[in-house]
Amino acid sequence: MSSTSLAFSGSTFGKLVKRHKVGNGGKSPPQNVKFRSVKAELSTEKVRIAILGASGYTGAELTRLLVNHPFADIALMTADRKAGQSFGSVFPHLDAQDLPNLVAIADADFSNVDAVFCCLPHGTTQDIIKGLPEHLKIIDLSADFRLQDTAVYKEAYGQDHRAPELQKTAEYGLTEIKREAIRKARLVANPGCYPTSIQLPLIPLFKAGLLELKNIIIDAKSGVSGAGRSPKEPLLYAELREGIYSYGITNHRHVYEIEQGLSEVLNSNVTVSFTPHLMPMDEYFVKLLKKGDVPHTNHVSGSNYCKMNVFPDRIPGRAIIVSVIDNLVKGASGQALQNFNVMFGFPETTGLLYQPLFP
Repeated sequence: MSSTSLAFSGSTFGKLVKRHKVGNGGKSPPQNVKFRSVKAELSTEKVRIAILGASGYTGAELTRLLVNHPFADIALMTADRKAGQSFGSVFPHLDAQDLPNLVAIADADFSNVDAVFCCLPHGTTQDIIKGLPEHLKIIDLSADFRLQDTAVYKEAYGQDHRAPELQKTAEYGLTEIKREAIRKARLVANPGCYPTSIQLPLIPLFKAGLLELKNIIIDAKSGVSGAGRSPKEPLLYAELREGIYSYGITNHRHVYEIEQGLSEVLNSNVTVSFTPHLMPMDEYFVKLLKKGDVPHTNHVSGSNYCKMNVFPDRIPGRAIIVSVIDNLVKGASGQALQNFNVMFGFPETTGLLYQPLFP
């Protein structure tokens, strides 16, 4: 789960409070998204899917969502270290599903595949994606194609970008903001979990001229699943339990992604103060809560929703936004599936209408 608190100053905050004074009673905001119609033949002819890196957390969550998608058929699953094993033996909670066995990427046959979800680690995806057949549409869940400027990518990730020409064709996949560009794209770079929960509340407010471009402080907290499935000593339960610790202070790689998105909207350089922490814990999927209600991470668990609210600070002219998502769903696999629906012209909510798990 991910939780983000945003503090900012702005002389126009009074307008914001007035605008949302009544609230919406917790109901869904009006659905003003016009989905492309689904052609009749798609009801029988499914899109054939490959999941690269299917043995990780995002691969497993994506599989859980896709098996109930009426227009998707999982045709290929890769996991180099688990090659030859059944998917159900790696993730027993999904062993009732009829899925292909895992294979190494080097042995993968893409001739019967239409779309690829790439769930591989950062830094390994570029070489693989640039070698994929041209007919494939690709949604990349790594960070390898999120940053438009390859020099910024090198600064953030400490290595040269190995597919700069392909980077120029990638669209950033923040669905609610980039819907039309995603619809036309071959390669979509799925956003990170922190940038998703941060940009969804901030961008509409910036577009409406309700915020000033200064004193933006972002205090973000995430569950440990966002760090992936590979064992790491600092992420052991005994090391992490009953505590919170900050990491990536002043230079977390997601800050580049956040500043890129906000700067693009405003056509001006935007800088933010961003500190993430680890913890043991007007769109269909974006819910603005009624006045005074505080978003809770356990109210979005297992769902593609982003719930948020805004509160006046005790300091005049300042406000605090609280925004929560499930980092593996809206922050990764769910948003990837949402982008898949846009790319192929399916109703955007298809396969994503799971309600949050509680308790």
